[in-house]
Amino acid sequence: MTIKTAAIIGAGVAGLTAALSLARHGIHVDILEQAPQLGEVGAGLQLSPNATRILAELGVLADLERHWIEPDEIRLASGATLKPLATVPVGRFARERWGAPYGVLHRSTLQQALLTAVIRNSLCRLQLGQRIEHPTASAVEAITGTRPDLVVGADGAWSPARKLIEGGPTISFSGNIAWRLTIEAAGAPAFLGERCVTAFLGPKTHLVCYPLKEIDGFNLVAIAAGMNPGETWAAQGSDVQRGMLLAQFSGWNSSILTLLAGVKQATFWPLYEASAGRWQNGRDTVLIGDAAHAMMPFSAQGAVMAIEDGFELAGHVSGHSALPDALAAFETHRKARAGRVRDRGAFNKFAYHARGPVRIARDIVLSLRPPQSLAADMDWLYGYRAKG
Repeated sequence: MTIKTAAIIGAGVAGLTAALSLARHGIHVDILEQAPQLGEVGAGLQLSPNATRILAELGVLADLERHWIEPDEIRLASGATLKPLATVPVGRFARERWGAPYGVLHRSTLQQALLTAVIRNSLCRLQLGQRIEHPTASAVEAITGTRPDLVVGADGAWSPARKLIEGGPTISFSGNIAWRLTIEAAGAPAFLGERCVTAFLGPKTHLVCYPLKEIDGFNLVAIAAGMNPGETWAAQGSDVQRGMLLAQFSGWNSSILTLLAGVKQATFWPLYEASAGRWQNGRDTVLIGDAAHAMMPFSAQGAVMAIEDGFELAGHVSGHSALPDALAAFETHRKARAGRVRDRGAFNKFAYHARGPVRIARDIVLSLRPPQSLAADMDWLYGYRAKG
């Protein structure tokens, strides 16, 4: 029989999406979040059509469209010369080719839209300030008064729920950190582009820039080698650390160095990766999002995979008569999808950070690819239609 109740550990993008998706099938959901309140977390993010199509199904896309920007194109450019190397059209093209929009926004905007929808949904109940070190069904029942049929670990890269899955993934620091910097639109150099996402490529590092309507400025994310600051999404960069960041961009175009040096405040967070391992216990507990498959952000799909996970988990558990079978099918299906995205990210890292002859060959190959051809390469990713 179809499950009637679920508990979700974590009220991030994965958890809130899963809650709305489960409620869509008539399942009562308790969401338990350790934070006493939900505020601004992380940085800007990109939402590709494979995610926005789901958000439309859940009734939150219209809210996002009031706050985000739909860029005209995604551009790859040389960090040394600023010369464009390749472009992938999005904007109206994304809506026409992949049936849904491509938008850039602050993570807090997405979380607030999901949160508002959860609060308005009578089948969802959110409880803040609830940290559970061992989130079993019994532990949830002690808090909510209801023993859930399903426990969903949506509690991020440092997931306590993952410890309950025998043979589950392990998490490790990648050796890379992501720097977040912002600048006002009024002072932004023209090479950033008001209507595009630009990834500037260089040896061992790259810089992604795009406009954010919420701050009337640009979000800059620099991926570089760095030391692990621990479990945080907003470590403050010291003068010494910022000096180390600038050193990694030596040899880049002087305009990029001037831009980075002129930013007054910068935060960074560690990039973790999850190993292979089980995502579910064969009975009543499953992992989604970063708890299951934390990956490097070289395909801009971290939040998107969390959204797909939550939506498709609901489809599986509502479509199978036996929960263990549903969880096994979900794991098999989503592992294949996440694995392909991870492989694409590994390829992008190799290409983005190329040096010497490989970099020269990369630039030549990219310059020969027309935008429509590059867009076709993304059909498997952006054109994916999740089943919920």
